Amino acid sequence: MTTSDLVGLRIKTVRRQRGLSQAQLAHPELSDSYVSLIESGKRTPTPAVLELLAQKLDCSLSYLLNGVTAEQMEDIELSLGYARLALENGEVIEARTRFAELMANHNLAGLTSLRLDAEYGLALALEACGELAEAIAVLRRLQTEELDAERRISIAIALCRCYRLSDRLSEAIKVGEAILGVSPRPTWTDGLVELGATLLGAYLYSGDLLRARQFSAELLNAADMLGSPRAIVAACWNAAVVAQNTGHGEEGLAFLERALAIQSENGQPRNLARARVAYAVEKLRLHPEAVDEVRAMLARAEEELTQTSASTLDRANAQTELARTEIVAGNFELAVQHGRAGVELMPKTARAQEAETHLLLSRAYGGLGLLPEAQEELRAVSDWLLPLPDSRQVAGMWYAAAESMEQLGDTEGSVAAYHRALACAGL
Repeated sequence: MTTSDLVGLRIKTVRRQRGLSQAQLAHPELSDSYVSLIESGKRTPTPAVLELLAQKLDCSLSYLLNGVTAEQMEDIELSLGYARLALENGEVIEARTRFAELMANHNLAGLTSLRLDAEYGLALALEACGELAEAIAVLRRLQTEELDAERRISIAIALCRCYRLSDRLSEAIKVGEAILGVSPRPTWTDGLVELGATLLGAYLYSGDLLRARQFSAELLNAADMLGSPRAIVAACWNAAVVAQNTGHGEEGLAFLERALAIQSENGQPRNLARARVAYAVEKLRLHPEAVDEVRAMLARAEEELTQTSASTLDRANAQTELARTEIVAGNFELAVQHGRAGVELMPKTARAQEAETHLLLSRAYGGLGLLPEAQEELRAVSDWLLPLPDSRQVAGMWYAAAESMEQLGDTEGSVAAYHRALACAGL
């Protein structure tokens, strides 16, 4: 049934419940024939007429439009707000549950925009829980809907990202290029630059480094033309990743510095803290002698994250990077403290990040000469890595774990970890 049919049916149903004839409902403002046409779906009432009919029928305008009462609408909007807040705060399992409950609410069926918001939120929650196949299924279904341009781009960004995280890189590229690869290319917007940044990652991880470098420059030019902080940060952040992976570390650091400066002026406190952590990580990698500066920056970021609605994952990552910094500085006891704090905060769905934290803990315990504890942390690394799908990131962690096992004298374990690294890298 069309929207006009449904509105007309609701008017007819309520009119009969009130014991009114069409003529009685119409008088004196409308004609009974006009009411008849509305009820049969042959005329779409104007907003003013619809509001008048709601008053005469003593029902809410929301019910006539959407089939739900004002109270039901308020409950749905409140539930959607709580689900979004849970996702934003990193309570990903709770968010997934709340969004799923919303999707099971039959009152949502007639509320197209809210239903799409809830389904999109469910996809993001599934992604955050590591359930990438399920998230992809939801996002692909959403693509079959009639969508406005902004929503279509947001769904494409999420789908491209989920494919990339699943190492389904050709599919990730296909999603991005379906929008950005057409001729003529659509006029750049903030959303399209973010989609381009996500596509850029797919080019990079697929090994197409030349294409990644070229497209990175194109995105930076587009962001500069837009002059939007959102676009510039997205382009710079991902250009930094490309630069790091193509041997241009200092260039990547400069991109991150620019993103950090823009976030300092325009960004939300949580995003500023995230940018500070990203910059500090690369600074330490390129300039380990700047360990004191990096420590101060990470401590500031950790404090900012604590004071905002940051997710526990963000805070766990800050603690993990503080642990890494103290290892570089040779402060192994402090590294253990930060590493343990990171493990406590880490959501159990963040398997790769937790494996990285245990790897750092093994190095910290090794630096303290506590070899049994170091070996126990390495076993935890293996436990967290084994269920993960093969990827370049996982290959790198298996390789790092293998090196640590070798240093601790675990020859058999190190050989097995090297083999896993090779398998993850497709060799």
